[in-house]
Formats: sequence, structure tokens, C-alpha cells
Amino acid sequence: MIGAVARDDVIRLTEPLRAGAHLNGALVEARLGGGGANTAVALAAAGRAVTLLAAVGRDATGDALLVDLAAAGVDAASISRLDRSTTHSLLLIDPTGERTVVNVARCEEDTPPNQLLELPADVVYVRSRRHDLGPLLAVKAATALVVAHVPPVVANARPAQVLVASSSDLAAEAIENPQALGQSVSGGLARWVVITAGAAGARAYSAAETLATPARGVRPVDTTGAGDAFAAGLIHALIGGQPMAKALAMAVRFGTEATLWPTSGLPASAVHRLLREDSS
Repeated sequence: MIGAVARDDVIRLTEPLRAGAHLNGALVEARLGGGGANTAVALAAAGRAVTLLAAVGRDATGDALLVDLAAAGVDAASISRLDRSTTHSLLLIDPTGERTVVNVARCEEDTPPNQLLELPADVVYVRSRRHDLGPLLAVKAATALVVAHVPPVVANARPAQVLVASSSDLAAEAIENPQALGQSVSGGLARWVVITAGAAGARAYSAAETLATPARGVRPVDTTGAGDAFAAGLIHALIGGQPMAKALAMAVRFGTEATLWPTSGLPASAVHRLLREDSS
């Protein structure tokens, strides 16, 4: 898995976020975050062996995050340590649970993670906006299922069989023609393009069919990491050999559940309950 590991500092606002306003809030906690970490933690809780390719600084924050990942069952041995500050984000959570992310520092290697080619994998998940991962993924896609987040919306940037995107990250023309988007971004490899729409659920598009799964109505506590949890549910089901219709349904359940917790990653207890409910 390729993605970020971050320290999330959470500020809970007592009023809606408004441009130009003077707002009140409280700094309530610092916690493990980052798109790669969030998805990795949920997959590890689901019983999957997860190796995370990322970078953290040689600082106290990086040390603490590596301890958190190990405690969650994620293999962090391939995470690079760099002479720079660990990725750090401020999360502004409004009274409705909606989050706004402010990236304060970003820790990322200057070159692509070539060690990906040496790691055995059934599935490779990419949660990164780097534009230089295409050649690595093209090679890996010959032996593994590649699931990649979009953006970047750039031709051949994500050679993957499954692309996942949030509707809020896409232009209207991309949403209207997801197959064209998928074929361009994946270099013709994409079999499915999955587009999430928050409380409206998600859709999956192939050349032959369109699938839609609604989300159950909930009152969010914190929407941070909902997309990462969605990806974990999708990947877990696909690894288990489930068809896309069932994988999409599991992904929506994971993503919705994530909004009910004041965490960046879906807690292990929630993952275990969702899997029990799925098997009953």
C-alpha cells in the first residue's frame, strides 16, 4: 500500500466554518492519520496482512506514529525515515461532523517507492497524488490487482484495474463519463471506476454495467477518513473474491461507519462488528 502517514491535530469548532469569520473551537487531540495509514489500519483489523510504503521524519512524531501502526498490526518495516518533519495536518471538525483538512507539513520521498516491485502482493492500493507512480504500477498490475485513488486525473498516471474517486474531486465531465475517465487515467487497464458521493453512497461503472449502493442515513460525528474506510471495505471484499456488487456494498458500510467515530481511522472494534454482521 502506498499512502501517507500523518499526525492529525483535531480542532472541534463550536460553529460552522465560514470564510473570513472569527471562530471558536477547541484543540482536543492528536491522533494517527493520513490516507495510507487510515486504510492500512482498517485492513489490518479485518485480518489482512498489510505492508505500508510511506515516509515519516526522524522526529518524535514519526517515532510515535510508527508505534501506533505497529500496535494496529500494520507492517511498517518499509516506511522510510527522512530528515524532514513528519506529515502533519490540522483537522477542523464542524458541529455537523464535516471536516476541513489543512496540511501543515508533508513528508514524502523525492523518488517513487521502487521497493514496491520486490514486495509480494495480491492487491496494491495507492492513496497518493504523486504523478510519477505510473511505471511502477504498470509493472505491478501484471501480477497483482491494483486499486488506485484518483486524482491525479492525468493520462496513464494510474495503471490500475480499479479506480476510486470522490465526486467532490472530479470535474462534471469526468462524472458524466466515468468510463472515459478510467480508460484515460489507467492507460486502458481499468475494469471498474468507483465514484463515491458521501451520504448518497457510491456507484461502480464497468463497460457492461453500472452498480449503485445507497448509504444508510446517519448523523456524522467526524467524516475524517470515511473515504479511506470505504477503500478498506472495498479491498477486503475484493481480496475475498466477492463480486463488485457485494464489494461496493461493504465499502459503503465501512465508509458510513467511519463517520460515527471521532477517529481518523476506523477502529478495530467497528471493523470486527461490520464483518460479523456481514457473515450473519
